[in-house]
Amino acid sequence: MTSTATPGPAAPLLRAERLVKTFPGVRALDGASLTLEAGSVHALLGENGAGKSTLIKILTGLHRPDGGSLSVAGRPIVLHSTADSVKAGIAVVHQERNLIPEFSVAENIMLRQVPSRVGLVDRGAVRAGAQRSLDQLGLSLDLDAPVKGLSVAQRQLVEIAKALSTESRVLLLDEPTSALTLAEADRLLEVVGRLREQGTSILLVSHKLEEVFAVCDTVTVLRDGASVLEAAPLSEHSQDDVVSLMVGRSHIAARFEPRSLPSEEGVPALELEGVCTAAGHRDISLSVRGGEIVGLYGLVGAGRTELAKALLGMDRVVSGEIRVKGEPARIKDVRRALGTYGIGYVPENRKEEGLFLDQPISMNIAVTVWRRMARVLGFVPRRRERELALTYTERLGIRSYGPDQLAGNLSGGNQQKVSLAKWLAANTEILIIDEPTVGIDIRTKTAFHQLIRQLAEDGLAILLITSDLPEMVALADRIAVMRDFRITGTIANDHEYASTSRAVIGLIHGRDPVPHELSPH
Repeated sequence: MTSTATPGPAAPLLRAERLVKTFPGVRALDGASLTLEAGSVHALLGENGAGKSTLIKILTGLHRPDGGSLSVAGRPIVLHSTADSVKAGIAVVHQERNLIPEFSVAENIMLRQVPSRVGLVDRGAVRAGAQRSLDQLGLSLDLDAPVKGLSVAQRQLVEIAKALSTESRVLLLDEPTSALTLAEADRLLEVVGRLREQGTSILLVSHKLEEVFAVCDTVTVLRDGASVLEAAPLSEHSQDDVVSLMVGRSHIAARFEPRSLPSEEGVPALELEGVCTAAGHRDISLSVRGGEIVGLYGLVGAGRTELAKALLGMDRVVSGEIRVKGEPARIKDVRRALGTYGIGYVPENRKEEGLFLDQPISMNIAVTVWRRMARVLGFVPRRRERELALTYTERLGIRSYGPDQLAGNLSGGNQQKVSLAKWLAANTEILIIDEPTVGIDIRTKTAFHQLIRQLAEDGLAILLITSDLPEMVALADRIAVMRDFRITGTIANDHEYASTSRAVIGLIHGRDPVPHELSPH
């Protein structure tokens, strides 16, 4: 009789032990540890500022730890650069995209290992390698298209394909589905499952606990730079357990009751009637009253962000009419949108469009009111910038070391608050908010939801764009659903997720809502 030895536990592919990392004024990591095993998906969870991004930057050679150690397959390593991490078999998809806009899809995917023949780039091999990575994702993209012409979601998928192209043993995914549709996210998670079956070790950083519990095997939770739970089987913990470890207390999900809506008498703050744009919108009609939150929901590519940019003069309105407080509005650019019509815009991509990351908080908040603050010869006193910044950091609860801290050194949630603060400082009356809580932790998301509702209570007219349907149901008074650059219907929101989400999804797929779900506006 032949006996078969029971295999022992898989050896860790990657091990980080008691990592310490200090920046001026803050200890970002304080003894954090992480263990990744072959053929498993491991969740790394924690609030904004818990140390997740710093840990990933150490694992990819962007930062050197001040203390602790790293090993791959039991072999100690020291990473001096990102090239060292790639050689060690570690690939990463950062939350911030790292693509070259002028390069093609294929060139970006194969950038880390460009095939060559006789000293020249082998274009055929580049295309073939890129296509293999896209096929692995089940994604169809024009290999020759410049990346600068892609949507945010498509760029994120190119980043993932780029990471897969290195055939690494360890794959780090930092908020990989934050800008993806449900179908794209599901496809990605299927790819993650296939990679696990092939023996790849995958680290998933995500604020979406539903997807974490759907795909991950084990979990590490960071709080204040330390591991409060390490490499624990996820099956032994509930979502409430994990959230309690993340925030240090029990979390009760916020559920907002319907608000008292503003009177229908008088004119709306913002009206669109039969608007068509150069981007492709056709016959867009909607209204937003002061004190009201109107949601724009749809799948990625439905035309929501493009409509917001047309309202700011960033794209051309070819027909129809935009009215602000009942008067026709001729919006040629963002300056006119703000200065003449009081329209502000908190963009989806806060790092590239919403903030000057290499400038202090004070400058980022004051930039919309420089003309108002300027003195002789256009000089803006730093003291006045700082005073304004202190007012809004206190009002919005922005966590920082002071108004002189660089915006790029803030957590994602605090960056979003700074992006919002600059428009509030300009006394906007109409505020367009695009994907307000992408990449933001649970506690900060709840606080941001409360802030948005308070702004509406204060009289702002808010046009809310979000791909997070629970968020839309929690916040919006009415929901306009977009598909293929058209509005397919508008429904009243009773804040009951089951009924509202059913009506919204029906409109996305071309089904009319039942009569009681139709908005009276």
